[in-house]
Amino acid sequence: MLTEDEIERYKRHLVLKEIGGEGQQRLKASRVLVVGAGGLGSPLLLYLAAAGIGQIGIIDDDRVSLDNLQRQIAHDTEHVGRSKTKSAAATIERLNPHVETKLYSTRLVPENTLDILRGFDIVADGSDNFATRYLLNDACYFAKLPLVMAALGPFDGQLTTFRAFEADEDGTPRPNYRCLFPEPPPDGTVPPCSEAGILGAVAGVIGCLQAVEVVKELLGIGESLVGRLLLYDALQARFSAVRYAWDPENPLNGKNQRFRDLTHHRAEAGARATAGIP
Repeated sequence: MLTEDEIERYKRHLVLKEIGGEGQQRLKASRVLVVGAGGLGSPLLLYLAAAGIGQIGIIDDDRVSLDNLQRQIAHDTEHVGRSKTKSAAATIERLNPHVETKLYSTRLVPENTLDILRGFDIVADGSDNFATRYLLNDACYFAKLPLVMAALGPFDGQLTTFRAFEADEDGTPRPNYRCLFPEPPPDGTVPPCSEAGILGAVAGVIGCLQAVEVVKELLGIGESLVGRLLLYDALQARFSAVRYAWDPENPLNGKNQRFRDLTHHRAEAGARATAGIP
C-alpha cells in the first residue's frame, strides 16, 4: 500500500489512467538493476527513483572524477573521489527516501553476472563497452529478464529493448543484441568518450528515454521498443526508428543455438586480458 506521503509524492502518476494507484504500487514493488552510474545511468537512476521504483540495484566499479560532472548528474563536486555507486545512492536517498538501493561496486564479469541479476525484474544497461553489452544480452536471455539497452555517441544516441526469451504471436523468437549487431567492432575502431568527447545533455536525453522505457515495460503500457532501434541525432534535432528482426543464424536463440551458458564470455575475457584489453 502507498503511504500518505507517497500518495502526495506520486499524485501526478496517480491521475494517469495508464498508471493510477495499482500501477504505482507495481512500481513500488519493482526491482530494477542499472548497469553503470555514469552518463546514461545518472538520469536513468534519478528518474527511476523519482518514479518510485521500490528497489534499484546499481553496479559500477568506478569512482567519481571531476571530468564526469559535465554529464553524470547523479554526482556532484563534493563526491569527487567517491565510488559512483555510493555517490549515486546518496543522491537517490536525498531525492526519494522511499527507494531502497542495492550497491555492487564491482565490474560485471561472467562469473558474477547471473548471481547479480537474480532477484531483479528488469535490467537497464548504461555501460560504455561492447563486452558488457554482449554479456548482459546473453545473461538476460538465460535469466529471462527484459533488457533496456542504450548507447551514446558524441552528438547521438540509440535505445532499444530486448525480450529474446519470448516469441511473437506467430511463434518467431524475439531478437536479441546479436541479431542487431552480430559482432563487436574491431578493437580501436570506436574511440571511447574520453577521446571522442560527448555533449553532456545528449546523455540526459537518452538516459531519460531509457527510464521511460523501463517504466513502460514494468507497467505493460504503450508500444515496446522490442524489434525497434530508436536513434537520436542531436545536431539535426531528429529522432528516427529502425526495425530489426530475429536472425535465425544468431548463436544465442537461433535455429542452431551454440551458446547455452556464459562459458564463451569467460574465454573471450581471458583473450582480452592476454591482449591487454580492458
